[in-house]
Amino acid sequence: MERCVTAFRAGRRVAAGGMAEVAKALAGQDPALVIDDTTGGVVDLDLSGGATAIAARYAPAPRGPGRPKLGVVAREVTLLPRHWEWLNAQPGGASASLRKLVDAARRAPEARRRAAQDAAYQAMQALAGDLPGYEEALRALFASDETAFAARIADWPGDLRAYALQLARGDAAG
Repeated sequence: MERCVTAFRAGRRVAAGGMAEVAKALAGQDPALVIDDTTGGVVDLDLSGGATAIAARYAPAPRGPGRPKLGVVAREVTLLPRHWEWLNAQPGGASASLRKLVDAARRAPEARRRAAQDAAYQAMQALAGDLPGYEEALRALFASDETAFAARIADWPGDLRAYALQLARGDAAG
């Protein structure tokens, strides 16, 4: 799945989409602040070289062995023997069981709300830390008070306000 980002310059959204698309749109222009639509974190794009170099730099990684369409990454997991016994006894084995457990936890409303708040916080910190109502907006965000949050950011530039609301609602593009 391609990583989606949004670029801002002086409080205005100037580009949004996949990293390659946004990098090409920003090449040769004044600097912009690029935000990851899923995490809210700042992304540093390398805009050196021409359009060909940028496209090559942000092209999807070549597929390797395993399950490349799923983006499977092998990592080590350390568990007690009783945990391995339980996992191995599940239909599909340990890997399938772990994936199901993680997916169920990610779908839990509390986890989704927390992830949305974290993403909005990260983006707001980078984009709006000096705007009026910033601290009050953060309090409303973490209190899960959408009405108060929207009221606190009402005077912010339209693109920033819309993006903060999008992230706080968990409506990230990525």
